[in-house]
Amino acid sequence: MNMRMRRAAVAVAATTMAVSLAACGSAKESGDKTKESGAAKGDAITIGLLLPENQTARYEKFDKPLIEKKISELTNGKAKVVYANAKQDATLQNQQVDTMITNKVDALIVDSVDSKAIAGSVKKAKDEGIPVVAFDRLAEGPIDGYTSFDNEQVGHVQGKALLEALGAKAKDGQIVMMNGAITDPNAKLFKKGAKAELNGKVNVGREYDTKEWKPENANANMEAAITALGKDKIIGVYSANDGMAGGIITALKAAGLSKLPPVTGQDAELAGVQRIVAGEQFMSVYKPYAPEAAAAAEMAVALAKGEKLDSIAKSKTDSPTTKGIPAVLVPVVSLTKDNIKDTVVKDGVYTVAEICTPKYKAACDALGLN
Repeated sequence: MNMRMRRAAVAVAATTMAVSLAACGSAKESGDKTKESGAAKGDAITIGLLLPENQTARYEKFDKPLIEKKISELTNGKAKVVYANAKQDATLQNQQVDTMITNKVDALIVDSVDSKAIAGSVKKAKDEGIPVVAFDRLAEGPIDGYTSFDNEQVGHVQGKALLEALGAKAKDGQIVMMNGAITDPNAKLFKKGAKAELNGKVNVGREYDTKEWKPENANANMEAAITALGKDKIIGVYSANDGMAGGIITALKAAGLSKLPPVTGQDAELAGVQRIVAGEQFMSVYKPYAPEAAAAAEMAVALAKGEKLDSIAKSKTDSPTTKGIPAVLVPVVSLTKDNIKDTVVKDGVYTVAEICTPKYKAACDALGLN
């Protein structure tokens, strides 16, 4: 959408929402309740942190500790973070929200398993005067703030990279599209961005929405695609993340391909970075977790204290249920073998020693990673 039109649309949405809230006494009372309780506690607030699963390395290794550290910094070490992981179970996550409400946390940070299924729980929290920040995935319901990456741009970056890898041979065979889980609103945006780049420039032989983002499901889907299309007809694979790329590459190897087609990814997981070093995976999308985590922490602390988000969130976004949500969107980077040192190593995500284990030492030396 044209940026000027987008800003105008956001302004209208924000104005409409402001009028609606002004006319709704119960919503105002809820907001006042949050402000009074937060103001009374000062820095001694309690933030609930709900993450969706522990199969993807980022959540436990990066997001959780980064958010906890930032909240501590913002509150002089006086705040408490209560953590729960839903392990890809939407019902369990709703129960976890209920527990957080019962324990009277001052704000919630929620990365939803299922953006639609969480909406009722978000409303429950709101009704109890507990503001909710949607983290990484835009949950439905009366969300107060949202931070993520520009997820449509992620798909554009992946699609452009795949086209770059294919070059003049982009239509010499067929590609397979391995999208993420349909319960994740981000997966829809990744797909939209990728298709905007790929449509008309490649032939899509098979396309899958991968249940629960699981590598084993991507592996099974890829095996089915190889059987249907023939291993020699597949010239590239759009994989929405690194975990699935691992399952895809395992299937391609098992099929006996002498040369692997380019495979995309996302999240810059260590195994993904190592596959890029080895030449098995073409690229990943590096998403700097620190600024995303910091934004979530800043929003949650501010809301818990009854403060506005004007100085934190400079843009707004819309969900299917809520318009004009204050948002912080962090830019992403295409990670290839050419910029590993300038991205994940430079930012301290991984050390060269972590990447360049004995198995990958020769490949690392060839890239100057030593």
